[in-house]
Amino acid sequence: MANKPKIKELLDESSCTHNQSRKVACNAPTPGATTGGCAFEGAQISLFPYADAAHLVHGPMTCLGSSWETRATGTSYPGRNLTQMGFTTDININDVVFSGEEKVAASIDYIMEHYKPEAVFVYATCVTAMIGDDIDLICKQAAEKHKVPMVPVHAPGFVGSKNLGSRLGGEAALSHLIGTREPEETTPFDINLIGEYNVTGDMWQYSPLLEELGIRILSTLSGDGRIAQIRTAHRAKLNVIVCAKSLVSLTRKMEERYGIPSISLSFYGRRDTSDGLRAIAKALGDDDLIAKTDQLIAREEADIAVKLKPYQSFFQGKKAVLNTGGNKTWSIASALQDLGIEVVATAVKKATEDDRAKARQTLGEKGVLMMNPGVEQAKLIDETGADLLLAGGRSLYTAIKKGIAFADVNQEKKKSYGGYEGLLNLAEDLKNALQNPVFKNVSRRAPWEK
Repeated sequence: MANKPKIKELLDESSCTHNQSRKVACNAPTPGATTGGCAFEGAQISLFPYADAAHLVHGPMTCLGSSWETRATGTSYPGRNLTQMGFTTDININDVVFSGEEKVAASIDYIMEHYKPEAVFVYATCVTAMIGDDIDLICKQAAEKHKVPMVPVHAPGFVGSKNLGSRLGGEAALSHLIGTREPEETTPFDINLIGEYNVTGDMWQYSPLLEELGIRILSTLSGDGRIAQIRTAHRAKLNVIVCAKSLVSLTRKMEERYGIPSISLSFYGRRDTSDGLRAIAKALGDDDLIAKTDQLIAREEADIAVKLKPYQSFFQGKKAVLNTGGNKTWSIASALQDLGIEVVATAVKKATEDDRAKARQTLGEKGVLMMNPGVEQAKLIDETGADLLLAGGRSLYTAIKKGIAFADVNQEKKKSYGGYEGLLNLAEDLKNALQNPVFKNVSRRAPWEK
């Protein structure tokens, strides 16, 4: 039981800037909190991009079916991508009565024999957590038998929201992987990317720039990640938090244990990408690196300015409503402003207090920070005369009803909007959306309707 993460500690995160002023813990479970995704799903989101690890769901088949391949996270892994495989113990009523522990051990043996992964993540689910199956013991025994890490993930769905589950996934990686292996070599500019899931290849938009500067990505948690690299993450000089809301507890504990400082930034849009590169160089504390970074930024900004010039007149006077979560509440807003689009509202329900403060700074005093976007966004579209709604797929119907253009900027998106080139992708997609007649036509009444 000692290895299990302390839920209360994760909810009341000490490193949160606004922690002292809160009356209740951050993201404390409330009725209906899991409707946007449960803790089990959040843990898988944090760990699933490791293509060289097997992910074994200890629970009913439906738990695997509801969570498998939830995000289009790109990988350059040259071997078999195990995220495309679904592994489950598929427990039944007999297992509930007599325990499903033997199934876990047998499943791990089968996986190791047929797939030979670098690690196995074993996820507890609601049913198996309630019946008390000891996945810690089974993982310990399996690790001794197979000589690879076996990682128990204690994130049953009932403990809370998807965000809490992401933190629990980070706890599992910290307890069983990070610090268990030494890197073959280190450099003065080794960094970890934390909370970067490489959705549609976002990381690949800016990682070549880091490489050009001589900054090495030692490990990522977890986009395009490798188990061997995350095991060496304790030797990095800096943790770069790309999504602050999901793994802030992990970076705080890594600083306490290994002395690794952290910074939080975004790689969406021209300004934030440039500011992010500067922040990394400054945090690494090398004058030559800072000068080299300034030169690279000047080159990239000049290049993207030329490519975006044809879009400037088209976006002039356009207004947008943004409904997303985490740091995208302000980072996507900043990218839209880089294109000349006015962001009249952004959703902050799924954002930290720090993200909300940045959203306010980005939108200004006139911008609306939506706490209940499902209700507010339709009304705001009418009040502001917005031309564009950027959100997840569920908000498409709001855009259809209001007859305005829609663009998906959540994990279901098909293109990367990260870095300088990603901003060009965003510009092209938004232009196409605004020119697409389907949004206005589909909301029109039929000719025979009054």
